[in-house]
Amino acid sequence: MHRRPGDPATVARHRIPEQGMDPLTAFHAVRDETMLDGNARLNLATFVTTWMEEEASELYREAFDKNMIDKDEYPQTAAIEQRCQRIIADLWHAPDPDAAPATSTVGSSEACMLAGIALKRRWQHRREAAGAEPARPNLVMSSAVQVCWEKFCNYFEVEPRYVPVSDEHPMLSGAALDAVVDEHTIGVVGILGVTYTGAYEPIAELAAALDAIERDRGLDIPIHVDAASGGMVAPFIQPELEWDFRLTRVASINTSGHKYGLVYPGLGWVVWRDAAALPESMIFRVSYLGGETPTLALNFSRPGAQVLLQFYLFLRLGREGYAEVQSESQRIAVHLSSAIGAMPAFELVSDGTTIPVFAWRLRAEHTDNWTLFDLSDRLRMRGWLVPAYPMPDNLAEQIVQRIVVRNGLTMDLADALLDAIREETAYLESLTSPLPHPTAHPAFSH
Repeated sequence: MHRRPGDPATVARHRIPEQGMDPLTAFHAVRDETMLDGNARLNLATFVTTWMEEEASELYREAFDKNMIDKDEYPQTAAIEQRCQRIIADLWHAPDPDAAPATSTVGSSEACMLAGIALKRRWQHRREAAGAEPARPNLVMSSAVQVCWEKFCNYFEVEPRYVPVSDEHPMLSGAALDAVVDEHTIGVVGILGVTYTGAYEPIAELAAALDAIERDRGLDIPIHVDAASGGMVAPFIQPELEWDFRLTRVASINTSGHKYGLVYPGLGWVVWRDAAALPESMIFRVSYLGGETPTLALNFSRPGAQVLLQFYLFLRLGREGYAEVQSESQRIAVHLSSAIGAMPAFELVSDGTTIPVFAWRLRAEHTDNWTLFDLSDRLRMRGWLVPAYPMPDNLAEQIVQRIVVRNGLTMDLADALLDAIREETAYLESLTSPLPHPTAHPAFSH
């Protein structure tokens, strides 16, 4: 810590100090500790945006005190939130983007919770109207879903019905649905951008399978699309892909503004197809600071600055700019995956042609001397965070390594990473026996 006359000899870390300190001293105390954090541009584990233009950062500084819930004091921030909601609803082909219910959230996890609650409420209301007991709801999804869905089922007392992934079926497919849905199923979750591999689950195929189930069994089961990553990629670089409200079976969609929406954390969005998809009982109207405020969120007070940054990016980039940014990220992802897939030790699990994310594994029986955990550790020594982790459930014995390409990873940096991977792989390949203390822990948790 930078020391000046009168500064304390040590800084209290686990109890509030009896006396305060000079603001510059406190500033340096915190800054000096965070110097030990990693370099965000070399962190290829996270999906979260780590860089924005200086103009966006200036907007952020001017708005960090804005409270999104206080729509009476910040009416223009509230208006901008509604504009963003309509823009996103239009991107996702809502039947009437101006009328589609939507809200910003702290992140995709909150957005998923709200969408899940809406599915459960709609199912309960239908059961009650039919004179049936609204008990034992279940939700169908791939075992590769993000942990927020496990949390939803735990917190809101819904049975999770996981369809295991396998080498033959690496994601949820329509063929799997008939065996797992029943009259207690509140919905099916389809993933547009699986966290483990970046793959798109076939949302249109899921919708067609559920259409057939309704014809054959009379079960009307909606889809929620967890587009945390793909929701701000597919509209721009795969516009022909039908995954959104063009499919009438899709009731709601979420995305992360702070992932490929390109905004600093934390910001999420959730949009429902129409008013019928969102139970009125979920909307609260409260008197707050001089006005009546309709609120649809798990959080009450939350930052408004990120919403302004999202609107800034819509204005700054437009469709063409978003397409350019996402296409360049995808180009770099494919460049990296092609080079890694060509290395004798590895085979690709995915190649970055969906969202700019891909994964690879060691070739079967290639070596017993090292694992991808060891390669991850070697790269970490050089500043690169490239996580290795086991796949879910039936594939848990399979270890993969993953790269997330975000805006800010240039082709020059990508080539520097490839050099590091080649050099560290060559070192590991030179081992004549297993490492004495092999790394045996995942470097990333889902």
